[in-house]
Amino acid sequence: MKKTLTAAIVASGLLFTMGSTTVFAGEKVASLRGAYDIKAESLKPTKKKVVSQEGGFERSYKQQPPMIPHKIDKYRITLKNNGCMKCHDEKNYKKEKAPLVGESHFISRDGKKLDHISSRRYFCNQCHAPQVDAKPLVENEFAGLK
Repeated sequence: MKKTLTAAIVASGLLFTMGSTTVFAGEKVASLRGAYDIKAESLKPTKKKVVSQEGGFERSYKQQPPMIPHKIDKYRITLKNNGCMKCHDEKNYKKEKAPLVGESHFISRDGKKLDHISSRRYFCNQCHAPQVDAKPLVENEFAGLK
């Protein structure tokens, strides 16, 4: 019984492997880019314009991190310096007319309130991202919060 079951598993694995490799036997693969020759060099992606929006973007769902409403390509975040905090920290946010970093960013993983930004929240663009003027890759009917 065990030998029969093992043989069946091995045979099905071989059939799956053979079937999956035949998909790539042709010269072209259908993808979001259309029919594309696998052996051809990749095309350089077109540069998209970052959308700046006064007052920020509406959120699509509860607890969504706010999207960045301005360019950030010149900002640097290193272990010693966070360019975002030049405008968004407690000392400068009023003068810069920028939102203050949320209180949750000053809580340690142990739940203690810190006087500096938590290392878990230090790299802003892990959650926050600038928006670009680009067409969706696929049709989408997502509506989000209203």
